[in-house]
Amino acid sequence: MPYFNVVAQTSENTVVTEYEPVRARSDSFQSEAALEKEFIRLLCEQGYEYLTIHSEKELIANLRRQLETLNNYTFSEDEWNRFFSDCISNANDSIVEKTRKIQEDNVQAMRRDDNMTQNIALIDRKNIHNNRLQVINQYVIGTDEGAKHDNRYDVTILVNGFPLVHIELKRRGVPIREAFNQIDRYQRDSFWAGCGLYEYVQLFVISNGTSTKYYSNSTRFNAIKDAGAAKTKKGKTSNSFEFTSYWADANNRVIPDLIDFTKTFFARHALLNIITKYCVFTSENMLMVMRPYQITATERILNRIDIAHNYKKYGDIAGGGYIWHTTGSGKTLTSFKTARLASSLPYIDKVLFVVDRKDLDYQTMKEYDRFEKDSANSNSSTKILEKQLRDSKSNIIITTIQKLSSFIKKFKDHAVYNKQVVIIFDECHRSQFGDMHQAIVDSFKKYYMFGFTGTPIFPANAGAVRNPKFFTTEQTFGDQLHTYTIVDAINDKNVLPFRVDYIKTMDIDADIDDEQVWDIDRKKAFEAPERITLVTKYILDHFDQKTYRGDKSYIYNTLTNISEVASAERGKVEEVKQKQRLSGFNSIFAVASVPMAKLYYDEFRKQMNADPTKQLKVAVIYSYAANEEEGDGDGILGEENSEDTSALDQTARDFLDSAILDYNVMFHTNYDTSSDKFQNYYKDVSLRMKNKELDVLIVVNMFLTGFDATTLNTLWVDKNLKMHGLIQAFSRTNRILNSIKTYGNIVCFRNLQKRVDAAISLFGDKNAGGIVLMKSFKDYYYGYESVDGKAMPGYVDLIENLTNKFPVADPPIVGEQNQKDFIALFGSILRMRNLLVSFDDFAGNQLISERDLQDYLGRYQDLRDEWKRKRENGDSTDITDDIVFELELIKQIEINIDYILMLVKKYHDSHCEDKEVLITIKKAVESSPELRSKKALIENFIEGINDVDDVMNGWRDFVVEEREKDLEDIIQQEKLKPEETRKFL
Repeated sequence: MPYFNVVAQTSENTVVTEYEPVRARSDSFQSEAALEKEFIRLLCEQGYEYLTIHSEKELIANLRRQLETLNNYTFSEDEWNRFFSDCISNANDSIVEKTRKIQEDNVQAMRRDDNMTQNIALIDRKNIHNNRLQVINQYVIGTDEGAKHDNRYDVTILVNGFPLVHIELKRRGVPIREAFNQIDRYQRDSFWAGCGLYEYVQLFVISNGTSTKYYSNSTRFNAIKDAGAAKTKKGKTSNSFEFTSYWADANNRVIPDLIDFTKTFFARHALLNIITKYCVFTSENMLMVMRPYQITATERILNRIDIAHNYKKYGDIAGGGYIWHTTGSGKTLTSFKTARLASSLPYIDKVLFVVDRKDLDYQTMKEYDRFEKDSANSNSSTKILEKQLRDSKSNIIITTIQKLSSFIKKFKDHAVYNKQVVIIFDECHRSQFGDMHQAIVDSFKKYYMFGFTGTPIFPANAGAVRNPKFFTTEQTFGDQLHTYTIVDAINDKNVLPFRVDYIKTMDIDADIDDEQVWDIDRKKAFEAPERITLVTKYILDHFDQKTYRGDKSYIYNTLTNISEVASAERGKVEEVKQKQRLSGFNSIFAVASVPMAKLYYDEFRKQMNADPTKQLKVAVIYSYAANEEEGDGDGILGEENSEDTSALDQTARDFLDSAILDYNVMFHTNYDTSSDKFQNYYKDVSLRMKNKELDVLIVVNMFLTGFDATTLNTLWVDKNLKMHGLIQAFSRTNRILNSIKTYGNIVCFRNLQKRVDAAISLFGDKNAGGIVLMKSFKDYYYGYESVDGKAMPGYVDLIENLTNKFPVADPPIVGEQNQKDFIALFGSILRMRNLLVSFDDFAGNQLISERDLQDYLGRYQDLRDEWKRKRENGDSTDITDDIVFELELIKQIEINIDYILMLVKKYHDSHCEDKEVLITIKKAVESSPELRSKKALIENFIEGINDVDDVMNGWRDFVVEEREKDLEDIIQQEKLKPEETRKFL
């Protein structure tokens, strides 16, 4: 039973509770013009004013009128010209400064003619209905205003005359990614032109009628920045199309149709709330717009605080509740927004954000600081916590449950106990809440208590009960206020699905079933030296395949001063990051116990020493946790202390010390198991995992909960995970990074299938298996039927289609439609190969020879270059919008210079007779994006190959000579100083 029986509820929720789609679908509007007209009609029905503004002069005149109305002030000509040129259209302001004016500094000071100061609001963030909404379409900005090309924009929403939301429509059946690409082009060509008013746009909406998405200006702004740096950058980042969002109702039902989207997202109160309340302008100058489930959760908590305050239900479970949002769905942003908005309520004195581990305390603090510098206070001791609880200026405090608990023991009569305090628990499913939770509830008299969790405790997974009052999450926190499960997150593409492989390691199936039979033989069987050897060999043999090492690369922003950051007091050392190209991903190996961690670590070192080609960077970390056979009832992973190894027995501690010595040699650090240094070792390991400097990290329980590293894609499991622990551990691998990382890889060396199914049906829903887990090799290879009954072609069908429609022997592909068909088909093949390549069965079943693949890649590249030229020459305005080139995936089938040199050596060894090799070299060069630019260099080298004895050294010398020649030319042409130029380079 919910604690409040609500009779009437406001319709002012930003996210509609449940939306019934209207009968008239957008597909009844076939042309783009008809769709645009219907869209504008619906906006006008909702109280927007339609204006026929098509030029900048009219836009500015309207802006002036709107600001005069909002501020109830009339500008003189001089005042307006001054205010417009200094504040609104300042030539030194970029997107960042303009976004800050809307999000933070929305009241600007203007000097009046009588030299007094007048405050002018650009947008009213407190009373949102004071803002006026207008809509314009087909606005033209051209080369006369300085734009690179004449552009005509589809539809723009003006808020108080500022263009704050821009909508780009495509006709039905055209992928909406084209609208995304088109907005990118406008940004390059014209948003900045004239007075740059279009740089005020905060949100973009893209739609083809049947599918509609929204995203913030940073996603676009960074996509542009990345395109600008495109010479080096191929990887996707959070600025790419992958990071656009669907709108949904509060039940997470996506609302894709433009007509439905207009009635919900563009409802006046919803749109104004999103712009004024649910965007976060971070300290890194990024604008993040919240997703519908994050907004719903925030509003439901604020609503619950409000009701509980009015009914004096604080200090009671009725005044709280919990949010079930799956791991990886952005809970920190939701909790930050909730804390910020709750702390600004007039009757709330403090907001406490409680985490249950010191490293999470540090992580949360860093995240909060990223959202807004100095928005929260953290504390390194109970003493500092006490001071903050007294200080009226510390509104938001982040602390650990341990510190809060010792504060309560020390200070029995503190003033804060009688203040109205909102307490938010992160990861509120942890088992050790019992007694500490009781102490908090007993001490604070006017609390509002909320919990966030990715895996709530239900009766089904509650395990042994320590405190019968706090048996399930609901008994501890109250009503479940909002749910967003792993199924919702995968459907919305906010996290990746998992691909689980079960590797049999014993002949008789001694792999644990669900009954708890922990006899000594079974434990011995799992730790048998032959089994440890086999599992280690499997990991070393399959590491590259699972993590794509040496096969796929991408650009990543890496931390360059790890040991300084790890050893310093928190926040004392500035993090220095730089972009680097990384190859593949990394992995965690979860094992059952400390003795097993030791056995595996030794075996890895032994096998890697025996075969240097299998070298990986392997580390191990553990402190102390009960063995799994003792406390395995609820599947909650035992907590290991990241600060203290004193509970370890001497042999385990000595072993860890020797493993840390190996680590010190590997990374030139200086750690050991003494408490301070172990804590820094823990931080160092965590940072190197995020940087992909470690390949395999062997753990018992550490790092399996609450640890986020986007570069991690594989979890090797030799441990009986279940329920929460299983979902939590698996979720380390499924953070979105780029288009190469398509799922989280789980490799189980125990038969956990029943447990995986049970956990997924508990935390997803009964039918979740098909969505949460990847399909089998056969499905991708031969095709399958999707959840909604659509036939999905397999790899076999795609290759057959390719060889029939576009045979290799045919001349180049002519005709625009044919070229588009080829690009779409070959793009699908590249994506499908990206999935298949990690399956063992794909080897030898590729259906296409290496050489033919290079031929096709060459054509694909040629078309890309040709269309790029067309666009640069202005021959075509919309041609590349239709096309999505899978650039990152071409990068993966990369032919590197070593491969070419090997061919050149073959040619050289045939005394330059074998012309077939020359053809192979030419094709290989043309199929590679990296080598095309070096084509002339390679050809010149081959011409002079007769005089070379050793091809590899010859190539190096040749490159050095050519570089020297080119450098001489540049120095002479540009009249540079030779010494300084060389030094600079």
